[in-house]
Amino acid sequence: MSLRLLKSLPLAFALCACGPTDSGTAGRFGLDVTMSRAVAAEVHALQVSVLEDGSRRSCTELQRTCLNTQVKREELVVLEDSRGNEGRALRFTVDLAAMQNGGSQALEVDVPVGRDYALVIEAIAVGAPSRFLGSSCNYLKVVNSGDNAPVVAAPLVLTEQSCDPSIGP
Repeated sequence: MSLRLLKSLPLAFALCACGPTDSGTAGRFGLDVTMSRAVAAEVHALQVSVLEDGSRRSCTELQRTCLNTQVKREELVVLEDSRGNEGRALRFTVDLAAMQNGGSQALEVDVPVGRDYALVIEAIAVGAPSRFLGSSCNYLKVVNSGDNAPVVAAPLVLTEQSCDPSIGP
């Protein structure tokens, strides 16, 4: 599949509040991920990261290449998924069958309560090492414990690069 075709097919993410957390130190966001069938065939995983000091960052710049080549690991906040896995980046395997049939994939991410974050979702291609296909970037002004206002993430900007987007825990 050509990169030109991939660039014309947006990847849409919808973030919605899912209610209070038990700890009071995180806001839980559900991500409902949908993408075109053609893009789904290329994407193996989605990597979700949240950066501190979001307002001083340019989403346009962050989307140009792998996030791990642009920021220090310490600038990424520790996230947790619904199974209790923690890391500075969480990787979710794409359900290809659901995506290729026009469905969506639901993900849950706990983000620490705070202000001024940038949410980056990287699309990762099948292969070893991993290959960066592109990313989506949004600003999260405030993350409250409990209910958070719904956020609709920006469409994925496909800028395939040869870098490995892997971010360790």
